[in-house]
Amino acid sequence: MGLKGFVEGGIASIVAGASTHPLDLIKVRMQLHGESHVPNPAMQPCYRPAVALTTSGAGNVSVPAASAFRMVEPQQPRVGPLSVGVGIVRAEGVAALFSGVSATVLRQTLYSATRMGLYEVLKQKWSDPETRNFPLPRKIAAGLVAGGVGAAVGNPADVAMVRMQADGRLPINQRRNYKSVVDAIGQMSKSEGVASLWRGSALTVNRAMIVTASQLASYDQIKEMILEKGMMSDGIGTHVTASFAAGFVAAVASNPVDVIKTRVMNMRVEPGAPPPYSGALDCALKTVRAEGPMALYKGFVPTISRQGPFTVVLFVTLEQVRKMLKDF
Repeated sequence: MGLKGFVEGGIASIVAGASTHPLDLIKVRMQLHGESHVPNPAMQPCYRPAVALTTSGAGNVSVPAASAFRMVEPQQPRVGPLSVGVGIVRAEGVAALFSGVSATVLRQTLYSATRMGLYEVLKQKWSDPETRNFPLPRKIAAGLVAGGVGAAVGNPADVAMVRMQADGRLPINQRRNYKSVVDAIGQMSKSEGVASLWRGSALTVNRAMIVTASQLASYDQIKEMILEKGMMSDGIGTHVTASFAAGFVAAVASNPVDVIKTRVMNMRVEPGAPPPYSGALDCALKTVRAEGPMALYKGFVPTISRQGPFTVVLFVTLEQVRKMLKDF
């Protein structure tokens, strides 16, 4: 039973992750938008005169002193998922929408297979032996445990995925140009040390615990409620409804942690220089101070746009895989 749950969860997760990868990439780009330490020629400060130039009747031009010039920080343009997606295609080509897909497949194999398989194991162990009832508090506890373990296992692939997805937004001379997830993990280990593979791991674990607890627990709870009340039969309609609701709950709960995780994982640490962020709390404070509290919900539209379809594909595929493997 235990091994079967890992296999079923792994297959469903890979299908869901690969099919929704472009939406995840757009989400990552939006979450990184606005970081002040990222060089971007289009966002460099410019200088404008504080007073207008004047001309005398003789045609002489009076030039203001240097102190009359003031630095003007350009306004960061508002971005939406559609504009980000179009911008990626124009600047980097259609194939760029699948940057880091190999890391996504590896991440789903390690992280999602572990969390979903472990959740099923805990579900079997923690259900009431007589009634087979699995109350909501136990569902949440099982999700927290399963998500934390899965995230710790899959963190290297998660770091590689974020970097590969974000690479195209950097200036050409600063891009990492990883060829694959294996190349990314190898280069990180050589240049930044093996510990870099677990950069942001505390955030990854926290996010995974939140996502797994909210996603799996709410799916099971909503599905049970629909079946108990006789709203629908146990079929595709019930699976889609419960999974979309679960995706929305997971997106709302996890987006702030996801923004911080993305920025910490993507930061470039130069030898001998202090890192842009000293940790998760420092990243959160700097983000809120520079961009406002709602910056923690950057990328929410593509998050829910991705989390909804991802969760639907995940659970619908999972239910079908379970039917196919029920005799094993």
